[in-house]
Amino acid sequence: MRAALFVTCVNDALYPRTGVAVVRLLERLGVTVDFPAAQSCCGQPQYNTGHRYETEPLLRRTARAFAGHAHVVTPSGSCAAMLREHYPRIGRKAAEEGRGGELADLAAELAPRVYELTEFLVDVLGVTDVGAYFPHTVTYHPSCHGLRALGLGERPRRLLAAVRGLDLVELPGAEECCGFGGTFALKNPDVSAAMGTDKADRAAATGAEVLCGADNSCLAHLDGLLRRTGSPLRTLHLAEILAATEDEGPPR
Repeated sequence: MRAALFVTCVNDALYPRTGVAVVRLLERLGVTVDFPAAQSCCGQPQYNTGHRYETEPLLRRTARAFAGHAHVVTPSGSCAAMLREHYPRIGRKAAEEGRGGELADLAAELAPRVYELTEFLVDVLGVTDVGAYFPHTVTYHPSCHGLRALGLGERPRRLLAAVRGLDLVELPGAEECCGFGGTFALKNPDVSAAMGTDKADRAAATGAEVLCGADNSCLAHLDGLLRRTGSPLRTLHLAEILAATEDEGPPR
């Protein structure tokens, strides 16, 4: 099987080890990973800020970059939701405005081929035990896009529960937003920090060594708050845990 990796801006610029982890993990499971060099930002920051027209060229570029790939895998629920949920809306709106149906066609063709990483592992590859080894206590934060837009449900927890050596502890109030919300954190910094502090405090109180999530944007927000309090709790993307084995730890 082949799959194309949509690495996302945050991972490319700030967390390249997450992209490395996805490739290592998928190749271990027998997947050949392609990386279309033409990929760029999906346009989520622009779209969330109300700049729909400015998002359209990025929709077009992304759809063309991943044309011909049966499976497009991304380690980000928010970017997966952008491609799957919002691209079709942008395309339909452009068509309603009489600007042609190209965007609608591109979005409709791309959307069904996009998978968040845990969806791809559980639903397409049919695995929950990926052969990982991570001897640490972990608590899991489900990001809003994965939880509400994509409906990931128990997929991430099922994958974590199958990791040898990992002790998974529940995070109280796990389904509450961490307060990042992309541009929400910039527009409403005080509210965002307050929400994040509540989440970070609850995560630290679990006694876990690692706070895990499937979106590095949320983890960056929470990590900054944890560092400010001197908490020993560290954040780590789910892919990096799943990529770890007894022979190789998480990518660095």
